[in-house]
Amino acid sequence: MHHGIKKLLLLGAGHAHVHVLAQLAEHHPGDLDVTVLTPFAHQTYSGMTPGFVAGRYSEDDCRIALEPLVRAAGARWLQGRCSGIDAAGQTVQVSPVQGAPDMPATLGYDLLSIDTGAVLDRTRLEADMPGAATHALAIRPIEAFTSLWPQVMALAQRQPVSLAVVGAGAGGIELVFAAEQAIRLHGMPGARFTLVTGGPEVAANYTPGVQRRVLRQLRRRGITVLREACTGITEGEVHLGNGARLACDVPLLAIGTHAPAWLQGSGLALSDEGHVLVNACQQSTSHANVFAAGDVASRADLPHPKSGVYAVRAGPPLAHNLLAAHGGKPLQPHQPPRHTLNLLSCGTGHAIASYGPLHAEGGWAWRWKDRIDRGFVMRYQRT
Repeated sequence: MHHGIKKLLLLGAGHAHVHVLAQLAEHHPGDLDVTVLTPFAHQTYSGMTPGFVAGRYSEDDCRIALEPLVRAAGARWLQGRCSGIDAAGQTVQVSPVQGAPDMPATLGYDLLSIDTGAVLDRTRLEADMPGAATHALAIRPIEAFTSLWPQVMALAQRQPVSLAVVGAGAGGIELVFAAEQAIRLHGMPGARFTLVTGGPEVAANYTPGVQRRVLRQLRRRGITVLREACTGITEGEVHLGNGARLACDVPLLAIGTHAPAWLQGSGLALSDEGHVLVNACQQSTSHANVFAAGDVASRADLPHPKSGVYAVRAGPPLAHNLLAAHGGKPLQPHQPPRHTLNLLSCGTGHAIASYGPLHAEGGWAWRWKDRIDRGFVMRYQRT
């Protein structure tokens, strides 16, 4: 790649981009103009959302303010959303955010990096689960979820609520435990809690040992598990695949996320699910000047689950490779670890730890998770 690269555009401020900004604060080439396009002034760290729901963390504990990071990196922040990419023309279409200053309709780039995180596509959601977009509170986007959660707590303080979490991956499991703990401590007695798995077993992508531990904890907390699909949501009811209806005041969605619709028609090579296909260097397989990380990307050579652990680990190699691409230096491949430490919180004070085939649980595992999560946020909190 020639050395004339001038404009680096960072789309989104996910875990990996936060690290790119921290690296730029240490070393920012003089001939590189960096712009960050993201709708929010903060990154809300998803790993701490369950602790926020349980009442353990404040909203500020879970947030990294972007402005100080962007400023330290010598970059500029534009408050807006990406609504389209033209990879051939090297431009990004921008849609404004309500209340934000006027923005250019398109931004040009020489080098593009995409880390916009997971989204729920309302159109696809409505097709799969009619009524969900209107009646349910989704855990994504996290910023919307954290701002609405206090209303759920206010309702639980006025009446015994029935709360159902749809989705039994890590996000759904942690959410139902956290909600149960918060409402049991601060809500009206008589609340009911249900985990709707969508059909498969709880924690289907974990080892059988971890599954058993999760199910034992759910029983201990009196949380009902329904191994059914959710086929729709109406006012006060969750509709199940077996034809049953579950009375529900608070339906929460922690289901799998979608690739952003604006990637369609970008000209970038995409996976079957519509994510940006990248190689071992987090570089687009079709366009050498485009990089992607986190939930929006899929490794062509080595598919792995979309989780925060992988997104965080992609930060350092992404930062290295963006600067290498700018300087015309060779890129470095990034091998995600075969096993990662996984810490699943069951409310606060208890967590299940797993690493490959090994698993254990206890208060120590929760304290460990708490230390890792607080450490991640504090590393990037600049005053």
